[in-house]
Amino acid sequence: MDEAVNLDAVLQGAEKDFKKVVQNFEKELAKVRTGRANLALLEGIKVEYYGVPTPLNQVAALAVPDARLITIRPWEKKLIPAIEKAIVAADVGLTPSNDGDIIRLPVPPLTTERRKELVKQVKKMCEEAKVALRNVRRDYKAKVDKAEAVSEDDQKRTLDRLDKLTDQYIKELEALLAKKEKEIMEF
Repeated sequence: MDEAVNLDAVLQGAEKDFKKVVQNFEKELAKVRTGRANLALLEGIKVEYYGVPTPLNQVAALAVPDARLITIRPWEKKLIPAIEKAIVAADVGLTPSNDGDIIRLPVPPLTTERRKELVKQVKKMCEEAKVALRNVRRDYKAKVDKAEAVSEDDQKRTLDRLDKLTDQYIKELEALLAKKEKEIMEF
């Protein structure tokens, strides 16, 4: 009876790992630029602050006043050049401009060609996420196959449930991809 619980634990572990893959895919998708201003574009940008690379959101107030503009209000005005330098170095495709108090990042509309490139990019990201899901499935399938003192029926049932879980999460990835594609292609 203990082994049946073990198979359930294997399925729970697989589901947890599947969710991590989906969450990572969502985070990566958020960083892909659409025609709209989005603070996720600035995620991961670090600014030199007293010699220490510090996340941008910890040295400035970030805001999206409208769909085509991101504003950055540094806590200290002397940080403006460092923030602009970090944004340019991050190569997010936005050009900062400042008025001495605030940095503005206008988000230009995307060209049709660039939209198509971005769609290809997110499809590739989705494929990589699917591969990660399949790798998780393979690892947990190996655990089920190695489980001792488990009937073949229990193993088969567990593997079937694992396959269904994998399919469910692949569909979730595809739904996220479709939503992002729609966002990118919107004018």
